[in-house]
Amino acid sequence: MNKLKVTQIRSTISRSWRHGLVIKSLGLRHHQATVIHDDTPAIRGMLHKVRHMVKVEEVK
Repeated sequence: MNKLKVTQIRSTISRSWRHGLVIKSLGLRHHQATVIHDDTPAIRGMLHKVRHMVKVEEVK
């Protein structure tokens, strides 16, 4: 299964509280934090919701 490397590039300050919850559920705690997730439809949906705040790269 492919993996996704997710990096937070924008702050959650002055954003919707829902976007903050999605960022938190992805495991991102602060600006420039990076996590690795499996490429699943649920993760893709969360990334789509906050696509303006994160950078996504595919990892093999």
